[in-house]
Order: sequence, then structure tokens, then C-alpha cells
Amino acid sequence: MSQSPIDNPKHQNPGGQPVLVGENARRDDVDQAWEQDNQAWWDWYMTLADNSGEPAAGQQALDPAWDAAGNLDGATDVDEAAVRAELSAPYPLTADQIDAFRANGYIKLPGVLSASATRLLRREIAELLGAAFDTRLDGGTHGRFLSAEMAWLEHPLLRAYVLSPRIAKICADLLGVTGVRLYHDNLMSKEPGCGRTPWHYDAHHFPLATNDVVTAWIPGQPIPRAMGPLCFAWPIDVYKLVQGVAFNKFDTSYDRGVGEVFRRNAVAVDDGPFAAGEVSFHHNLCFHSAGANHTNQSRVVLANTFFADGARVLEHPTMVSGDWQKFIPGAAPGAVAASPLNPVCWPPQA
Repeated sequence: MSQSPIDNPKHQNPGGQPVLVGENARRDDVDQAWEQDNQAWWDWYMTLADNSGEPAAGQQALDPAWDAAGNLDGATDVDEAAVRAELSAPYPLTADQIDAFRANGYIKLPGVLSASATRLLRREIAELLGAAFDTRLDGGTHGRFLSAEMAWLEHPLLRAYVLSPRIAKICADLLGVTGVRLYHDNLMSKEPGCGRTPWHYDAHHFPLATNDVVTAWIPGQPIPRAMGPLCFAWPIDVYKLVQGVAFNKFDTSYDRGVGEVFRRNAVAVDDGPFAAGEVSFHHNLCFHSAGANHTNQSRVVLANTFFADGARVLEHPTMVSGDWQKFIPGAAPGAVAASPLNPVCWPPQA
């Protein structure tokens, strides 16, 4: 007799509780509201990744200069005013880079952040996630994916990173739209020993009735392959190859199915490392994943998602969108997504 998803240990959180509850656990479909918070969403979603091909768990030592204290080359003092000015300064985006993004669905841009801005970002995220989860990064927790959102509302320095005109203008220019609003920020740490992130595209996740959506994925340190960098399948239209793969919220079959289709069709995958200050931008239709973290340090990232000003909420959001009403409060299905928590980030508002 097979186990129910509720009783299966693979579908339980670190406390031994089922990752899905209520109707989410009882029904096979996803056409229902998510019934928990967004950390519980990540605890569930990471169970959908196939880790059978991963090497045995190990912890590769990394440069201790990039640690939770945000140190680099022995320096601990960062000029916050200079970082804020940097986050407002334009980035020299080229026509070739815009064309590459639109063809491939993603682009990795070097030097979007300086080393100082990168280490300051890591220090802030490490402190916030450490406090939120009563742990310390870089070894205090093993095997988990930690996440927090909406930090920009209470933390002025993170607000500068999240509402950055530099980042938002890149997003608007890549999409070819005149203005973008914030969907939400996401402070993420893939802890040592945490496995893969499953293959997916964000059109399945965000409850927005537009494909003019882009996520800026901003690492808080260099990310070698052993740490599990974000990886991208390209060109952008490879999503059409996997439209027939059925999503299953109880097992790894979707992740495995997508991977098999990509291998069978020799789909190109960019799983290269990220240098310090390098930032990736991926489109709503870009299929992406991320490797396991086999290092002894936390993989710390800020992900900011922006959408074209004027977009509406989907008529029928699903549980895959998590607690989306936290990010667009007061917006009913079908309404324009323009709550006070979705400010226009480009062009800058008065």
C-alpha cells in the first residue's frame, strides 16, 4: 500500500510536518489557493527537485573572505552613501545585450554591482535571515532553502537595492517597456547541503496576466558551480518543448520530465558560475533551475521581480503562486496590479 503525500517523509518539512496541508494536500490539482506562508511554499517546492543524479554530499571550502560578515580582502567598512549612489547610476546596456536577452530569455551582466555593494548586500541579508530563522548563515543550518520577502518595507538599506533605478531601468530596457513595477523582493539563502531547485519557468508562478516580467537575480558573493548557480535553458522558446509535461505537486516527475525532454532535444543550458557583482536577468518564459550547494557557505541572493506597468492579475491564480496577495494586497483577480506595495521603480517617481 502506497503512502499518502501527507505521510511520505519526502514531503515533510524539517520539523516533520507535511509540506502540504488542507486542500493543497488532499487534491491533485493546483487550481486552488496556497494555504500556508511563503517559507512553507519553498519547503514544498524544493521537494519537487530530482536529486538522484547529484554527487554524494560534500562541503567544498570556499574563500573565507566572503562570509556572513560581508568581509572582503580584510575590509569591513563600506561607504553606504557610495553604494546608494551606485544603485541609482545608469548601467551601460548595449543593443546586442538587449537582443541576446530577447532571443535567449536571460542575460548575465558583469559589474552591475561593485564588490563593496555586493558584500554589503550579503551582510544585510545574512543578518536578516539569521534573525528570522534563529540561525547563522555559513554553517548554522544544513540542507534548507531559507527565504524572506518584503524586506524593503522595513529596512532602508535593502530598500535601496530593491527599488534601485539602476536595476529597474535594466529590466525595463530588456523588456522594451516604458515603466516597470515591483512584484516583490525575495531574500534567499541556499544553505550548505541543500539540493537542486527544480526546472521551472516563472509564467507558472507569478499571477500576472502578462509575459512582460523579468527577475533580477543578484548574488551576494561569487557563485562557483559547486555552490549551485542559477542555470538557464535557451533560447527562450524551449518552454514550448515541455508544454506537454504534466506538473505533479507530490513528486519529482515534472522536474525529471523536463530534464529528459531537454536532454533528448539537446537543449543548450548555461550553468556557469557568477563572478562577484555579476547579475542575471531572466524572462517570465525562460526555463531555469539551480544546482545543489556542495560548499560550506550559504548561497545568498536577492531576487527582485518587476513587471510592466499596467499589467493585471490573472483571473485564476493557483497555489503555485504562493501567498500572492501578500505582494499585491487588495487586488482582486483580473484587477490592475498596482497596490502601494508595487511601486513604479522605473521611471523614478517623485
